[in-house]
Amino acid sequence: MSLRTIESLGSLTGRRVIVRCDLNVPLSDGRITDDGRVRASLATLIALLEQGARVVVISHLGRPDGMPESAYSLAPVAVRLAELLGRPVAFAGDTVGSGAQAAVAALSDGEIVVLENLRFNAGETDKDAGKRSLFAAQLATMGDAFVSDGFGVVHRKQASVYELAQALPSAAGLLIAAELDVLDRLTGSPERRYTVVLGGSKVSDKLGVIGHLLPRVDSLLIGGGMLFTFLAALGHQVGSSLLEADQIDTVTGYLAEAERLGVEIVLPSDVVVASKFSADAERIVRPADAIEDTSFGASGLGLDIGPETAARFAEVIRDSKTVFWNGPMGVFELAPFAEGTRAVAQALTEVDGLSVVGGGDSAAAVRALGFNDDQFGHISTGGGASLEFLEGKRLPGLEVLGWQ
Repeated sequence: MSLRTIESLGSLTGRRVIVRCDLNVPLSDGRITDDGRVRASLATLIALLEQGARVVVISHLGRPDGMPESAYSLAPVAVRLAELLGRPVAFAGDTVGSGAQAAVAALSDGEIVVLENLRFNAGETDKDAGKRSLFAAQLATMGDAFVSDGFGVVHRKQASVYELAQALPSAAGLLIAAELDVLDRLTGSPERRYTVVLGGSKVSDKLGVIGHLLPRVDSLLIGGGMLFTFLAALGHQVGSSLLEADQIDTVTGYLAEAERLGVEIVLPSDVVVASKFSADAERIVRPADAIEDTSFGASGLGLDIGPETAARFAEVIRDSKTVFWNGPMGVFELAPFAEGTRAVAQALTEVDGLSVVGGGDSAAAVRALGFNDDQFGHISTGGGASLEFLEGKRLPGLEVLGWQ
């Protein structure tokens, strides 16, 4: 792996350094509900500030449609960043306009400003490379160097990720380097037993990962909404549970391939079935091959793995030396259907080896359930980027930094 690092940029004292972070945090009534991504950005920002750089932080938040929307302002993030850094953080109310230009010009050595949401400008995510390049050129006027540290977006060819790295002397930040180090350990020569736990709603989101990792892992545990496509591939009825019928043949092929390779695929033996998608729904634990054998009949919904399955998953995880987990085991946002996810998270904290939480909903789940980041070997900041890396895909935001 070859990647340009911050050291390659030379002395940064007095230089304006644009840092692409991933500060796409969840907000509720203007308040941050999970600041994990903000804290993950601190190491790079502190390193640059201590060098005397004039730091210009850029990021997106949410999916505004190329124009300002107050609900997606980065202002609350700037406030939280100041609290975590223990120093003032200026905030510019626009991205490349007069406010941003003035805020950057006002910086002294060792000072920092956050610019407004990148996606308030349509050029950030435009499919036209020329329009992205134009926006990147506007951003570049405010910097002397560029540090890419938003791992959660390196799989996207966007102006602040790809074209800006071409417009200025560029390098990867400490967070990206740390993420790649962990992913390299997962794909290189992982310590055995190597277990991958996959959940989440759609099996189609994970097909590439399954196909790429099957020859590399010892055990594959399947939970979440995707489990029902696996059960259907075995000929079981799944009621009104989430099902991707068009993926049944593909899943059947993976089950056969796993058997050929000697890879253990562990599917749920029991499921929590509910009468409706609600925290107050009537619910019952049923064998995985008898989901419809309840008073709910074919209208029953599987919303979590059952306790027997949770115990089995935990046992496999604890007996492993390397574990990668991506995707909740159930609808953890509803308390009655969070126990499977909780059991998997708890087991990962007990792994005698490397335990990796693969970002996205998995990272949100462990924090929502009361776990601390330091209880795991690594919590990724990039769910989609991590999965695409593990699929063996080329990531444009890394390639532009010299990664091969």
